[in-house]
Amino acid sequence: MAERAFPEVLVAGAGMVGLAFAVALSEAGLEVMVVDQADPKLFREEAFDGRSSAIARGSQQALAVLGLWPGMRPAASPILDIRISDGALGAARPGGASALFLHFSHQDVAEPGSEARPLGYIVENTAIRRAGLDRVAALPRINFRAPARLVEVNRRPGGVTARLDDGTEVATRLLVAADGRGSAQRVAAGIKVMEIDYPQTAIVATVAHEQPHKGVAHEHFLPSGPFALLPMTDAPEDGTGGSGPLVHRSSLVWTEKRALVPAMLALDEAAFAQELQRRFGNSLGRLSIWGGRRWSYPLSLLHAERYIDARLALIGDAAHGIHPIAGQGLNLGLRDVAALAECIVDARRLGLDIGSPTVLERYQRWRRLDNMALIAATDSLNRLFSNDLPPVRLLRDLGLAAVNRVPPLKRFFMRHAMGLVGDLPRLVKGESL
Repeated sequence: MAERAFPEVLVAGAGMVGLAFAVALSEAGLEVMVVDQADPKLFREEAFDGRSSAIARGSQQALAVLGLWPGMRPAASPILDIRISDGALGAARPGGASALFLHFSHQDVAEPGSEARPLGYIVENTAIRRAGLDRVAALPRINFRAPARLVEVNRRPGGVTARLDDGTEVATRLLVAADGRGSAQRVAAGIKVMEIDYPQTAIVATVAHEQPHKGVAHEHFLPSGPFALLPMTDAPEDGTGGSGPLVHRSSLVWTEKRALVPAMLALDEAAFAQELQRRFGNSLGRLSIWGGRRWSYPLSLLHAERYIDARLALIGDAAHGIHPIAGQGLNLGLRDVAALAECIVDARRLGLDIGSPTVLERYQRWRRLDNMALIAATDSLNRLFSNDLPPVRLLRDLGLAAVNRVPPLKRFFMRHAMGLVGDLPRLVKGESL
């Protein structure tokens, strides 16, 4: 006889967002099943991803409430300052930056009488996934199935029934799709997406450098797109986690014209590092590739026409995917987690059906405007800065300088980037559900 399971919520997808959502519901007392077709052992491997994520202060507060932050804290490098500059390549100013720039400091947003806190953190995605998997394993209300596959899903007005590839039959109130940009559950629901394919690819690697980064995140705009070096924790030189000499490291996100990327990736390490140096300059000393690995990710924009359907809610990349120019992708997903979890928990405490249209529509109204605003902002910034037209270059340089000279405007942009502006869910404010 087939096994039967009766979770209150079924989550498709065990990525960073899906695991955080399962933890949020479990901490509030709900029974949750999480299903992912990938082997979780792959998530723990250093070579699986290569990327790091910016964790805004609001997201960090949510992760702390959920007990996820302690597991990733050793791999979290504080962002104390952000320096944004406009650069150019060529004989006139090789790798040089405009004298006009924008500088954000964590001291600028410190509360009176309180110690200044970081603007956010940079954490390797592998560390985030490991923390999520460890936390899920410690919570008895989460039934984690991976590798496993949903082979049949039926969403009806009264509930959801599903079957896994091992024959397990599942009955639940709500299906939550956290299964990424190519979401099978979104496609099955017939939810259309608006998608823009950028002619850009992100080259990702970990860079070692001679001088310490001192918690400064650099974003250097070049004609092909943003070139970012983001502060990471130091690591033993041999890469084993031992007690040997430490190497200063930063996470590279190099946006390049897609047609040029194969040639860049084909360069040997020394030639590739030389290209990095040419674009970034010498402020951190000599640059090299730490660990010898490089990854590439084609860039695109994606936004679902709606986030909900009958007994279905989309979160994270299943609902939206943005350009990495502002480092806000994971933060949007974590705010989805906090908002949907709050809607579900509030409804359950009132004795309401957690999968009803009323509950799901509250979630969609709450999150759609925030997501659309950031999607528009990142798309506009990428188009504005990914060119080298002299009049446009002059205007954007003057704009950076103007913001830099107006403290109230700077603080507003900083608080927005920190995830502390708008109608915030309780978790993002550092409060429990």
